[in-house]
Amino acid sequence: MGLCADGSAATSLHPEAAEVHVDLGAAVGRAQQGDGEAFRLLYRDIQPRLLRYLHAIAGQDAEDIASETWLQVTRDLPGFAGTYDGFRGWVATIARHRALDHLRKSTRRPALPVPAEDLAAWPATGAAADTAQTALDTVATQNAVALIATLPPDQAEAVLLRAVLGLDAATAAHILGKRPGAIRTAAHRGLKTLHKKLENGEG
Repeated sequence: MGLCADGSAATSLHPEAAEVHVDLGAAVGRAQQGDGEAFRLLYRDIQPRLLRYLHAIAGQDAEDIASETWLQVTRDLPGFAGTYDGFRGWVATIARHRALDHLRKSTRRPALPVPAEDLAAWPATGAAADTAQTALDTVATQNAVALIATLPPDQAEAVLLRAVLGLDAATAAHILGKRPGAIRTAAHRGLKTLHKKLENGEG
C-alpha cells in the first residue's frame, strides 16, 4: 500500500490483493493457535518492510532489533486481539519501542544504508525472481529511505509508517502517540518535501 499526495493510503485495484489481505487476517488467528505455517506467512509479509523501517531509525542494528521484535511477538501472540492491520501495527509498535530502547543505550545517531548481504537473503520467487529488477528496486528503496531520513523526525517517521510499513493513519497515530490528523499532515508535508527534493535532483 502506498500513499497519495494528501497523505492518505492508496488502495489497490487488484482483487487478488484483497484475497491476500483476507488470508493474512485468517493467518493471525491460526498463528495464535500455534500454526507455524501461518506465522511464517505473517513473517514473510511483514519482515521486509519492518527491516526497511528499522534500518531508517536504527541503522545497522536493524536485524538484531527485528529479531528481538519477533521474539517478543511470538511470546505475546496468544494475548493479541485484533485484525491483521492491528497485528501489523502491534508489530510496528514493538519494533519502535525496541529500536528506541536500543538507541538510548547506544547513544549513537541512526544510520541508513541497507547492507549488501540483505540482498542475498531475499528469496527469488514470483516477480522477485528477476535478480536485476530486484537489485534495481533495492537501490531505489535504499535511496528512498535515505531521502526520507533527511526529513524532520516527525515527518520522516510518519512517512515511514504510512508508506514503508503501509499502516493507516489511525494505527500510525497510535504507535506515535499522536492524532491521526497530525500523522496525515506530517506525512503530507514529508511527501511534499520529498517531491521537491526529487524535482531538484537530490534523490
